[in-house]
This record gives sequence, C-alpha cells and structure tokens, in this order.
Amino acid sequence: MVYNPFDLTGKVALVTGGNGGIGLGMADAMAQSGADVMIWGTNEGKNEKALEQMQAHGRGKIAAMRVDVSDENAVVGAMAQTAEQMGRIDAVYANAGIGYGANSFLNITTEMYRKVLAVNLDGVFWTFREACRHMEERATNGDPGGSIVGVASLAAIEGAGRNEHYAATKGAVISMMKGVAVEFAKHGVRANAILPGWIATDMTSAAQDAPAFSEKVIPRVPARRWGEPEDFGGVAVYLASDASSYHSGDTFVIDGGYAIF
Repeated sequence: MVYNPFDLTGKVALVTGGNGGIGLGMADAMAQSGADVMIWGTNEGKNEKALEQMQAHGRGKIAAMRVDVSDENAVVGAMAQTAEQMGRIDAVYANAGIGYGANSFLNITTEMYRKVLAVNLDGVFWTFREACRHMEERATNGDPGGSIVGVASLAAIEGAGRNEHYAATKGAVISMMKGVAVEFAKHGVRANAILPGWIATDMTSAAQDAPAFSEKVIPRVPARRWGEPEDFGGVAVYLASDASSYHSGDTFVIDGGYAIF
C-alpha cells in the first residue's frame, strides 16, 4: 500500500471565517487535497466568492453557511447543521477573528474590548465546545478521532503594545486548546494552535499601506516578505490528515522566522 497520509478524501473540515484571508487559504488547500469543506462567514457575498474559488479546485463537497460566531445559539445550531449536512466533522478550524487597534492601551474602550472578546474568544470557545461535543458523540458510537485547531497569533507570545485586548484573546485560545488536547485525547481528538505572524490580509491592510511599516517591520522578517494566506495551506492539511494523528497540544508559528530574529 502506498503511504499517502495527506490525502483528505473522506474527511470533512469546517473553517470559521473561511471566506477570506488565512481561513480561505486553509480551506482551499484542504479542498484541493480531497476534503469536503464547510466554511462559515458573516458576509454572504464573500461566502459565494470563496465557494466559487474552492469548487474550481476541490474534489469533494464544498459548502458555506452564514454564521456569526459571537452568537452562542448561532454556533450551536450551525455546528449541528454542519454535521447533518456534511455527514460528519473531522477537523475544525476556529479561525474567525477581528481586530480593533488603538493608538494606546489607555484608549482601548470597553466597547472595543468586548467586541474583540466576543468574536476572538467567545466564538472560539463555543466553536471548540460544540466541535468536541460532536467528536465525543462519534467516539462513543465507535468512531473516534478528530482535529481541533485554534488560529491564535504571534501577539499571544510577544508584547503586542496597543493591542492588549487582541493579544489577550489569542493567548487564551492557546490555553483553551491545551485543555482540549488533554481532556479529549481519550476520544482520539487532538488539538493544536496556529500562530500567524505578519500576513497580508484585510485585517492588516492599514499596515500594508504604511510606508514606515514596510520600511521598518517587514525587513525584520527573515523571509523578507509578508506572509500570504496560501502559506497556511500546508499546516492546515497536515493537521486534518492522518499524518498528525499523534501530534497534539502544540503551537505552530507561521511567521517567516520573525519571532526568532
């Protein structure tokens, strides 16, 4: 038999915030690797555009749902609907996130803080919880296994000045992931986190347009470039595949070497 662990045929992946940026980069790669893929997003237009892209590349079933992960009831209902529509869920990527920066920690309002926590932390908590519920039920019925992935940020492990609220949510994602990795290992479920560095997405558009940033920050990236959403395809496929069946509780820093330079 040929060893082909990265063939995702027969596996179902769910990516929140999968209609753009890093989420779409991961979803598209898994679709190309044979997985059935469901993406959640709040923008119907972006959902449709993402579907067209993935359907042109993918070999399996591709679908999208409008889901606001900051709404607990929406997440609970959508997870159940996803499992029913797709037949099962093997890998879940809690990727949906927002950022509201300020010019000082002192100017981060409570409203900004609550909005960021609602999506970046509450949304991940509910997504993880409901995904684990599904995977535990499958295991109880004799079908163990699953991969839980939280998309955190380099901000979780570095000093993110003027972004303390954002950094706090991303650090919490790592801690939550580790708890899931320990508690659900007995069901064959593994959990890991991805920490992106400076990636060219809509969220970083302001930084991309700032000459000072391009002159002072990006040259410090050993890879000497912005990261792209497609750079996350490989790690997404790996974490959904049988190749990572004994890899759990880890953090994958995808930053072109920035954190170590």
